[in-house]
Amino acid sequence: SDLQKQEERGELLQPLIFVLLVLCSVLLYFKVSLMDPGFVKSEEEAGKSEEQSMVIPQVPSNIKMRRCGYCMVKQPMRAKHCQLCQHCVRRYDHHCPWIENCVGEKNHPLFIVYLSVQLVVLLWGGHIAWSGLYFEQSWDWLQHNILLLMSFLLIVIFTVVVLLLLISQLYLISCNTTTWEFMSHHRISYLRHSELENPFDQGVILNLWRFFC
Repeated sequence: SDLQKQEERGELLQPLIFVLLVLCSVLLYFKVSLMDPGFVKSEEEAGKSEEQSMVIPQVPSNIKMRRCGYCMVKQPMRAKHCQLCQHCVRRYDHHCPWIENCVGEKNHPLFIVYLSVQLVVLLWGGHIAWSGLYFEQSWDWLQHNILLLMSFLLIVIFTVVVLLLLISQLYLISCNTTTWEFMSHHRISYLRHSELENPFDQGVILNLWRFFC
């Protein structure tokens, strides 16, 4: 049959991989949006752990852990209270309306993986949509191809957004800083009083290693 011939020629492999990537993207979306981003819990109201002290020795010792005015827990270094989640989040990066969850210490690496898979799906989908377009200057052509054309334009917009977000995230990770720290450097006490512009930066390779590994 035609299906068997297509299978023998390997023509069914690409659609199968595309469907698996879409499924993987959907599963990653739910995983990142539903998982704990690193909420600070009340039983964690101790001082800095030994691990934290080893990672950020350049932070001035006179900067004390402060108590959050909203949820009344002691905030570890780099934590911030999210008004939308009503929790303090460890290594807070930002609250993402796309996933309706904070991006923090626990789900940040998976968020990067999700963006990467999403970008591949969008680029592949854009290629499929473009390959189906053949342009003619006629009203009949526009009527028959309007949905495909709108889909392609929508994919292009989402691709640009995801690409810019992924590039900015990878840049900040390589510097070992967060979106919140980058945008609010002048308002954060442990950065404002530090002798170094970024006391957490340990070099691109080590920053990436610590984040992903």
